[in-house]
Amino acid sequence: MRARSVARDWRLGRLAHRFDESMPDRPARPDAPALLPPNRMPSRRRGGSQANRIAMLHAFAHIEFVAIDLAFDAAGRFGAGQPREFVTDWLSVGADEAMHFALLRRRLVALGSDYGALPAHDGLWEAAEATRNDLMARLAVVPMVLEARGLDVSPGTIARLEAAGDRTSARILARIYADEIRHVAVGARWFSRLCDSAGLDMAECWKTLVKQHFRGPLKPPFNDSARTKAGLPRELYASLASTGPVPQ
Repeated sequence: MRARSVARDWRLGRLAHRFDESMPDRPARPDAPALLPPNRMPSRRRGGSQANRIAMLHAFAHIEFVAIDLAFDAAGRFGAGQPREFVTDWLSVGADEAMHFALLRRRLVALGSDYGALPAHDGLWEAAEATRNDLMARLAVVPMVLEARGLDVSPGTIARLEAAGDRTSARILARIYADEIRHVAVGARWFSRLCDSAGLDMAECWKTLVKQHFRGPLKPPFNDSARTKAGLPRELYASLASTGPVPQ
């Protein structure tokens, strides 16, 4: 609610394009869920049981929860040196992520669970910390790698939920999937603009930054259609494809 309120106040001109405070190194966190290193997270099974679906929805809810912070951190950390439109875009993304989280949490409660009932990992914020001093690196890694990965896996997850008869959860993820194409597009568009203003080749710059700041491979298969809609043509990422483990 707070995230959506801030985005609305900005949109209505109630907040100034002024950045007088330093951003914290880490956002505030609730007591739960417990945050574990990615390699200590229990593996999730893909079966259609309610327990498996709850675990999957909890993982998605955590991603959306951290995505609120990632969007607001981009606006607050880098907004001073960018036009007002940059802040508008990222606060809008943050408001969307807040809505996504609310939908997923409501669904978890309906299934007899809640956000925080299971552990989660802190890998997304680790990426934010690794790129906290470089806007182009942040855009290259967070929306253009991590969020783009969500475009690859979402259609299959939605199909599995439908096959299990959980059409309510499937509809929620389908809504999120459609919004995330736009979110990745926001990152790709600002990355392209920054490259153009600096006279850099977008593809080469992106590949260099990903190699420097992203720990892990880019794992096919890729959702080329959704990625293209988001401004990520296949020739941009195909050369970095790996047969290693899928980033989680």
